[in-house]
Amino acid sequence: MAEESDEIIVQKPPFQTPKGVHDILPVDHEYHTYIKKVVRHRARQAGFRRVSTPIFEFTEVFKRSIGDTSDIVSKEMYTFQDRKGRSLTLKPEGTAGVVRSYIQNNMNQLPQPLMLYYYEPHFRYDRPQKGRYRQFWQFGFEIIGESDAALDAQIIQLAYKIYQDLGVDKVLKLQINTIGTAEARKKYVGVLQDYYTGKERSLCEDCRYRLKTNPMRLLDCKQEDCKILAQLAPIMKDYLDKESLDFHEELRGYLDEMGLKYEENPKLVRGLDYYAKTVFEFVEIEKDQVAQNALGGGGRYDGLIELMGGQPTPAVGMAAGIERIIASMKREKVRVPSKDDLHVFVAQLGNEAKRKCLPLIEKLRNAGLKTMGALGKGSINVQLKIADKFKVPYTVLIGLTEVREGNAIIRNMEKGVQETVKMEKVVSRLVKLIGEKNLDRYTPGELLYS
Repeated sequence: MAEESDEIIVQKPPFQTPKGVHDILPVDHEYHTYIKKVVRHRARQAGFRRVSTPIFEFTEVFKRSIGDTSDIVSKEMYTFQDRKGRSLTLKPEGTAGVVRSYIQNNMNQLPQPLMLYYYEPHFRYDRPQKGRYRQFWQFGFEIIGESDAALDAQIIQLAYKIYQDLGVDKVLKLQINTIGTAEARKKYVGVLQDYYTGKERSLCEDCRYRLKTNPMRLLDCKQEDCKILAQLAPIMKDYLDKESLDFHEELRGYLDEMGLKYEENPKLVRGLDYYAKTVFEFVEIEKDQVAQNALGGGGRYDGLIELMGGQPTPAVGMAAGIERIIASMKREKVRVPSKDDLHVFVAQLGNEAKRKCLPLIEKLRNAGLKTMGALGKGSINVQLKIADKFKVPYTVLIGLTEVREGNAIIRNMEKGVQETVKMEKVVSRLVKLIGEKNLDRYTPGELLYS
């Protein structure tokens, strides 16, 4: 007689996602799908073409574009070496990759301005919090090749229309500012450093570092003491050149003409040298009128393409965070249409019925009816309970009697009534009951334009 084993099997804990990332479950995919369709529709209306850049780039792409002193490069990038020792980075933002692609693929030879958009995941080692993840999705628009305040206004209007389509425009306010040209900012940066000299003790650790490396970022700090000092800091507009101020006034005129409400925020800045003139953000406001999150924003980056090795080329762009938009939509109780709801559930009893079900399910799907079949061994009552959980309007029942007589039962799940029809009539009868306009039917040609 074999001895019993004394070995104790220790149950290993189930795997969890790493901190700062999350699964996109089916209910949230409905939001993603809806947002993507709205973005695509508005982009097509305005003549934008979609572009996708790789998930990772050479690290130097981001170091050169964003800058070594930025928080993104110094603290937040996911950087690794490949097997040949080359440094690669998961993209933390979209514009640098688009600009790299513009230069590499000689897109300056295409008709200008070139208008591109994207909808992609990005990665930052940031402190996870509500609406902020380490893998996050953004959509963005870039207009490359022209310097015109009308283009800045167009990209702002395009973003606003998308927020309006998504039902969150009522909780947003548009803030704008001008940061002038790089030459004009040099004088202001000196004034700013003079203002903060002697006040270092009141600054947070990050801002004490920024004072030496990137002083304009001090105006954007969220720490309370830093915010108070920023409110009292010299205003940038007082030190800008006439060209920058005139460009900003032109932008304001276009926004006024389009009826877009906005407010001037002189503390709204971008800390990178390649930014110029226009900067803007769509800021979410809670009921107590305290600003919370920026759902999106952008600005003009006339110096970036030259910095990345291309010819001097003006450009303007914007990006928006999908997760933050979804959170705002949920707070506003915005319901999105779902095309995932089933039309028909096919229930069967016995092997003969199961054999009849398989081709029937395929015919129903080909006819545009979203169909699910329970092909297990559960009783009809068990299968009907499953159909109830999926909230299907109709269930097809096939048992031994139906197989023998060549029939099927169509049950109206809401009314609890049913009818018996010939097997060859099941598809046409259900198409009539569901209605042509509700079918999920595509031809290959229609798929090209969906």
